[in-house]
Amino acid sequence: MSTITTWHPFREFDALTQRLLGLAPVGKCETASQKPWAPSVDITETDAAYTVTADLPEVPKDAVKVTVEEGVLTVRGERKWEKKTDDTKVHLVERSYGSFARSFRLPEDAAPDKVEATYKDGVLTVVLPKVEQKKPAQIEVKIV
Repeated sequence: MSTITTWHPFREFDALTQRLLGLAPVGKCETASQKPWAPSVDITETDAAYTVTADLPEVPKDAVKVTVEEGVLTVRGERKWEKKTDDTKVHLVERSYGSFARSFRLPEDAAPDKVEATYKDGVLTVVLPKVEQKKPAQIEVKIV
């Protein structure tokens, strides 16, 4: 059986860029199960809190870890690629698999000790409550 190889003029440049940005593991081939990936994230803000919502399809809850350390929120996990055991032939794999990590610096008014996370239907929601800002007290001064 012959193998068809697609010519990609910038393959080496893409690999170098990915290694320099820390997106690809150095020295490993990029197969369907090893491609680096990052989940899509939305960040919103209300008067009371910041909310980070990440799409993690087919990632089990126990494969996701959320940490806050030194003012940085980090979401880590892994989506595993399960090889077919029967005689199924795989013709194309475009979805990314493997480990992922996303990190975000917390705003100064976020309360890192009150972070809450929920996970439902492949969507991770992290709520970062805001620290209540003390309003300056107004003191009335009598004029004598």
